[in-house]
Amino acid sequence: MIYRSKAPLRIGLAGGGTDVSPYSDEYGGAILNATVSLFAYANIEPLADNTIVVQALDRKEQEQYEWAPSLPINGKLDLLKGVYNRIHAMYGLPSTGFRLSTFVDAPAGSGLGTSSTLVVAILGAFVEMLKLPLGDYDIAHLAYSIEREDLQLTGGKQDQYAATFGGVNFMEFYGGDKVIVNPLRIHPEYLHELGNNLVLYFTATSRESALIINEQVKNVNNKDEKSIEAMHQLKEQARMMKEALLKGRLNEFGDILDFGFQQKRKMAHNISNDKIESIYTAAKEAGATGGKISGAGGGGFMIFYCPDNTRYAVIETLKAFGGEIKNYSFTKYGLTTWTI
Repeated sequence: MIYRSKAPLRIGLAGGGTDVSPYSDEYGGAILNATVSLFAYANIEPLADNTIVVQALDRKEQEQYEWAPSLPINGKLDLLKGVYNRIHAMYGLPSTGFRLSTFVDAPAGSGLGTSSTLVVAILGAFVEMLKLPLGDYDIAHLAYSIEREDLQLTGGKQDQYAATFGGVNFMEFYGGDKVIVNPLRIHPEYLHELGNNLVLYFTATSRESALIINEQVKNVNNKDEKSIEAMHQLKEQARMMKEALLKGRLNEFGDILDFGFQQKRKMAHNISNDKIESIYTAAKEAGATGGKISGAGGGGFMIFYCPDNTRYAVIETLKAFGGEIKNYSFTKYGLTTWTI
């Protein structure tokens, strides 16, 4: 048998960064995001011997070990091994050899939540294999705990919940790791128009999100008023965008995105750079009314809201910067698992 799973990547639409501790613990955070038709995949195939093979097929990386209750965390495929280590520590299984293989439709560091979504997908495959009684909140929180506690990776909370739940969600974050996921019932016509007008552009550069997030955390700990006020405004942006989307006021979407872009720059100095600024300016001059950097910033994907038929002029303009337009559609479902 092979146990399979897939989990969707997400586009953060508003409120990005307010899900990161200590801001979310002290002030509460809010984010609006939507999952898209780009996925992280995980497959577990039991083996007849006591060998454990972990492999990232998209990155052409592989590690092989004799069966052990814990695999070494050494900078090589640590996400895969970290999930196995936690599953074995909590449930004592599996106790035989297996091959765990993964694949992600977007590169690491691209700003679509790839690492966290991959952890969710791997968890899903183990849940399918072991028939673990875990609900959506359980899986999302466990994924967060593995990344932030076991592997000591810096980041927020939205990605794990987006990948697990799927769809368009308004998420609230509080102290004590409390997260509330509010699925939004968007009129299909509004969602089709949003998908038509929202251009997803890969800048052809990836970045180390931890460096940016660490500065953001430092600014909150140091009570940097400029940075904290920017996060307050981004939280309000999420509420503004939720209302605009629910009520079909898509003509406001670009302006709300632009407002968020101006605020996010203030959270940490390396969120934007000369290349991002040039791309953003060119897109607006071509007809976009607003946009944002997806994820922590510094590179990766950007999105632009292009009303009427301006998307075609914007796409043509973006070609000059050497990146790639990524086609996508919004997805309704989150983590999906099955057995063959």
